[in-house]
Amino acid sequence: MRNNISVINVYKKKSVKSEIDTQLLYGDTFKRLKKFGSWIKIKNNSDNYRGYIKNKNFPKDQKNTHKIFSLASNLYSKPNKKYKIKKKLSFGSKIKVSEKKGNFYKFDNFWIEKKNLKLKNYRTKSPFLFAKKFTNVKYKWGGKFYTGIDCSALIQLLINFNNKFCPRDTKDQIKYFKKKIKLREIRKDDLIFWKGHVAIVLNKKKLIHAYGPFKKIAVMPINNTIVRIYKTANLKVIGIRRIN
Repeated sequence: MRNNISVINVYKKKSVKSEIDTQLLYGDTFKRLKKFGSWIKIKNNSDNYRGYIKNKNFPKDQKNTHKIFSLASNLYSKPNKKYKIKKKLSFGSKIKVSEKKGNFYKFDNFWIEKKNLKLKNYRTKSPFLFAKKFTNVKYKWGGKFYTGIDCSALIQLLINFNNKFCPRDTKDQIKYFKKKIKLREIRKDDLIFWKGHVAIVLNKKKLIHAYGPFKKIAVMPINNTIVRIYKTANLKVIGIRRIN
């Protein structure tokens, strides 16, 4: 099945009052495991993550052609900027283009500007090339949408955008990426892990992460961040991983 809604919350339990574990973006596919009244238990095809979502008439999977490159992309009811609608798609969402008209591409019943898209197979040498695009996005536990993202989702979104697998949670990410690095050997694109937290190394001095205490995604000095997290949360670095 395919998500045809901008974003869907995936809950830990069958209740909107339950904790949001993750989100499904437009074009994400999933397996329907079991129905519980107005709820269904699902398994995300991209990472095997399980949870509960509200049951709707979701369409079947399809072969997508493009992915959303902009942090948030406007949609239109017609191929003209005058016809902008409220709905937006977030970075990493996937679509199947069915028609082209000027600088607009059609998918499902919507139009999107070509500048917001990359071909499905587009890849970059650095998986975190676009990390700074997310600077100042709000921190949201379980979030993957442009209105709110958590630390492990930032990692997964960027790696998935580069057509590679990445687990959803930090506890699984640190196990999946096996190449261990010492702090003095750190370099661009390495990942720094604390218990329940992860950050991307931008260079030998700076990192970027979805930082709860700041309530946003922020670029910060590496050494200062390590000290701050230890002083405020009593957490030490538990590992550094090189993913390439």
